[in-house]
Amino acid sequence: MTTSRDSNQSRLTTSGELLIGNPEAGVASVPETRVPHPKSRAYAAWVTVCLVWGTTYLAIRIALESIPPLLMGGIRYVIAGSMLAAILAARGERLPGPREWPYLAVLGTLLIGFGNGGVVWAEQTVPSGLTAVLVATSPFWMTGIDAMLPHGERLTLGRTIGLVVGFCGIVMLVWPEIHVDARGRGFLGGVIAAQIACIGWAIGSSYSRRRGHVSAKDENVLATAAFEMFFGGAALFIAATIHRELGALTFTPRTAAALAYLIVFGAVVGFAAYAYALKHLRVATVSLYAYINPVIAVLLGTLLLHEPFSARMVVGASVVFAGVALVKAR
Repeated sequence: MTTSRDSNQSRLTTSGELLIGNPEAGVASVPETRVPHPKSRAYAAWVTVCLVWGTTYLAIRIALESIPPLLMGGIRYVIAGSMLAAILAARGERLPGPREWPYLAVLGTLLIGFGNGGVVWAEQTVPSGLTAVLVATSPFWMTGIDAMLPHGERLTLGRTIGLVVGFCGIVMLVWPEIHVDARGRGFLGGVIAAQIACIGWAIGSSYSRRRGHVSAKDENVLATAAFEMFFGGAALFIAATIHRELGALTFTPRTAAALAYLIVFGAVVGFAAYAYALKHLRVATVSLYAYINPVIAVLLGTLLLHEPFSARMVVGASVVFAGVALVKAR
């Protein structure tokens, strides 16, 4: 995939976009637009991305203690998208017009509705750290779906081996936890929800990349993300209403604080830092956050929530990451 360089603003260009995110990140892509700049700020932004997005899995788990899953995602992204759009408007940035809203609604539904919605749903029954590892498999789905599309990049032998290795790692992680009782079925449902999140993310990312080659080449990346968040959050609100979650909404100081963290830091600050880091650092450096996030999530889940941790999880996660590395290798 080729990328572009623009020394002024992070904007989508006709030469393509970079897709290195994950469903919890909340957005699909940012072009690589490196310009000369003090490296200290860029690395600080990258560290922020690693820490913030690595801690969102813990925050989701805490928020779920009293807030229904779909409604929590809806509240988070409608507010975050509105906040980001308001900030950009105050700075005089051009926001997407009504003609672009249907496309952004589709992207928001795929990336936020299915992507983040699946993650939140999974964390009801799957430990937060394990959910983060399962979400790290999104490159598998992105590679497979892209290979099936017209003019998509075909699978190489190395990437096929990576898919097989990654699948073996997933089986190693989840198979012992699946039982015939209600708990086992709930865990399996959470695993499936995490993979649905990855599928929604993969389809949305593919659509975003193709749209970026044509109609979205001049859009401001942060403005696009803001509208994707808003429309995706609206889709989750609709799903929450259908699922009758509104009547079950309650807040405690603990869950309200977790939700506020997800809105301000997980969505607004996290993506702004991601865009800044990607503008000033190499893609290979920024993309390492995808490997660091699950490590942070597992450590926090184990230390603060007393989630299970074993040598099997370490080995299984390592196998998954090895598969991801093979898939992403050229």
